[in-house]
Amino acid sequence: MTKETIRGKVFVLGDNIDTDQIIPAQYLNLVPTIPEEYDQLGALALCGLPDERKPRFIRDGAMKTEYPIIIGGANFGCGSSREHAPVCLGAAGVKAVVATSFARIFFRNSIATGEIYPMESETNLTGKLGTGDEVELDFESMTLTILSTGETNNLKEMGDIKDVIDSGGIFEYARKTGMI
Repeated sequence: MTKETIRGKVFVLGDNIDTDQIIPAQYLNLVPTIPEEYDQLGALALCGLPDERKPRFIRDGAMKTEYPIIIGGANFGCGSSREHAPVCLGAAGVKAVVATSFARIFFRNSIATGEIYPMESETNLTGKLGTGDEVELDFESMTLTILSTGETNNLKEMGDIKDVIDSGGIFEYARKTGMI
């Protein structure tokens, strides 16, 4: 069964969030297929953000975030090509990143790994939401609703990529559909 809505608190970031902020290069030796290291990647998600950033994305001593949805601006996931970036977000408990635009490689890695839904907003939501606000993402209507105000914001259609992510990534999708 596929997800039709995701509801929860958002963590709001700005433009040009790069892969070093998502997961610094020093942690790329962690292997996501090893369960303990996958969990450790989740605990390190967004640890490359400035230390003064409050609240923290992952609380001290925690392995998961309380924010299942990240709101970003333009060019989310820019920087180097590393699958670890969407993987660590998924391992942390993130279900979706909503941004005005994505770096192409981050967008593709999100789909290929099946970890998170990269959803493009028709408008920049970073000024409309604050970290901790609650929203609902609706895949059928492709909208993000701010629960405190009822304001609905349109998202761009995902097309077939939702099926790939719902399957758990490109290889699981290929197995499921008989491609391999």
